[in-house]
Order: sequence, then C-alpha cells, then structure tokens
Amino acid sequence: MIALSTGSLYNYGIARVAHLAAAAGFDGLELMVDNQWDTRDPAYLNEVASEAAIPILSVHAPFRPGILGWAEDEVGRLHRTVELARAVGARTVVVHPPLRYRWVTLRYPPFINIAVLTPIPAKSRYHRWLATELDAYKTRAGLTIAVENMPRHRLGPRLVNLFDMNEIRDLRHFSEITLDTAHVGTWGVDLLETYEVLADRVAHVHLSNYDGRQHRLPQDGSLALGPFLAALRRRRFEGVITIELEPDSVGAGDDGRVRERLASTVAFCREHFG
Repeated sequence: MIALSTGSLYNYGIARVAHLAAAAGFDGLELMVDNQWDTRDPAYLNEVASEAAIPILSVHAPFRPGILGWAEDEVGRLHRTVELARAVGARTVVVHPPLRYRWVTLRYPPFINIAVLTPIPAKSRYHRWLATELDAYKTRAGLTIAVENMPRHRLGPRLVNLFDMNEIRDLRHFSEITLDTAHVGTWGVDLLETYEVLADRVAHVHLSNYDGRQHRLPQDGSLALGPFLAALRRRRFEGVITIELEPDSVGAGDDGRVRERLASTVAFCREHFG
C-alpha cells in the first residue's frame, strides 16, 4: 500500500492533506504527530479520514518534547502514540532511535545566544527500553512498532551521527525497522545493498530521494528508487510504503502543482512496485 505522510505538507491542515492524497490516488495516510491539536485528536482524525475516504495506515510518534498533554520522555510519547494509532485504526507506529546529542542554548545577557551540541548520557532510559522491553511491549500492543534509520547531519566540515542505535549493525538488533531511503542517502552507501542487509527486518518504508537535500520527489535525485521498489516487490513486501517529502519538493503553496506532483509520485510507485 502507498501512503502519504502528512509531514510532507506539515504547513497545511490535516483535512486539506487528506483530500489531496485521496485525489492523487494514495491508499492511505501516515499521520505525523506534532504540536498541532489536529494531529492528535482521534475523533477529528476519524472524521477527516471518513470524509476524504482515505484511511490512516500508520502513525509517526512525535520526535520532540513539548507536546501539550503528552509525556516529555520518549517512552511516554511512544505509549501515547500507540493509543492514538489504535483509536484511528492504524496498524503501524514509527519511532526514532535515541538521540546521542541535544542542542542547548547558552544565553549571555542581554543579546547573545549560542546554541551548542551537548552529549546525552550513554544508554539513556529510552535506549535501555528499546533494547530490553520493546519486543514484549509490541506483543501486548498488537501493533508493528518500527524503529527508523536516521540521517547523518553536516556540522561545518564534518558529518555527524546524532543518534544512538543507528548504525546498520545496531538496526539489525531490532525485529522491525522503518527504512528511510533519503536517510540512507546521507550516509553515502548503496541503497540496494543496505536493503539486502536489512530486508528481513524492514516492516515499513519511507520513500523519497536525495540530491544533497533530503526528501525529494522519488523521481528526482541520485537514489535508484525504481530498482529499490522492484526489490521490495520481489521479496513480497507487505508493509506500507510512505511517501515522505519536504513541502518545497511537492510544491506547497500551489495546489495545482501539489496535485500534479503527488499524482506522478503515485504513478511512479505503481509502475515499479505494482
């Protein structure tokens, strides 16, 4: 099934995204939970999905604290996301691995603010929970909970991995992962070879291209996404393939352009995946 991440148009309302996705021919939505009430009100979300005639297939846990009414820690946010997924009928929850660093702002009154990257203590509670409790929790929850591979980030001249449990050898410890193709692109490794290493654990896919910028249209960039989709088909992949883009790549602000690009993206996926 081919879904559109609502995060692809995070500067639009959920209802608008749902109708655009349905018109373009997507099979469903992946809901990106953020600090907007519309992304975490199950009654409203079910109403939108019904009106647009498009189901919510997966839910992406919020990756920042500060969500009003939700826990500040990652484990608490994951539990709340699972509750939301059940309430809207989604069968998959996407989560990020633990951060290794966080940005801290140093303030020097009256006018100087400096952001610095500081390490998080090794093996945080979230790290330990993922390593020792996730599998048992998934069994009780009855949902797929797929940990996403994350990108490398450029900090000046250096490429830095900001996440723990994010190397390929670490991802192999999870029974279910979300393979994000654009994130693979930031590591400078071969996408098809990476997929072959992780294929038996790939339960969910975030599909987009990479041209030095992340989350480009599948048709635009350096990644061989056609052959990748064909490889998914050969292995009889049964999970959801979510298109996850940046608003500028899909043409946000011009609904005619958005419709055209979303429709061509669905056509690309149908051509190569079936």
